Amino acid sequence: MRADQIIIEPVLTEKSNSMRENDKKKYIFRVDPKANKVQVMYAVEELFKVRPVKCNMVSVKAKPKTTRTKAGMRKGSTTGWKKAIVTLAAGDKIEQIEGV
Repeated sequence: MRADQIIIEPVLTEKSNSMRENDKKKYIFRVDPKANKVQVMYAVEELFKVRPVKCNMVSVKAKPKTTRTKAGMRKGSTTGWKKAIVTLAAGDKIEQIEGV
């Protein structure tokens, strides 16, 4: 897989922003479900020209959802996805995500 296929998008939430700003240098990405830690670290290094130190992977489970329609209740679920938490070396940062 190519690096741009492995990393789908950055996850920008309040929790991920606080992790990034509080000297932890942790960035969170939505990644391909078939990718592993080593592939994610190589992809971050290739795409953003930074040196990742550590990578943690989390599989986010699907959540059940219910919708009301004219025909009655319709049940379904969101899709599950895979999340990677990448820790960078001291002094490194990703300018594309920081907005600088």
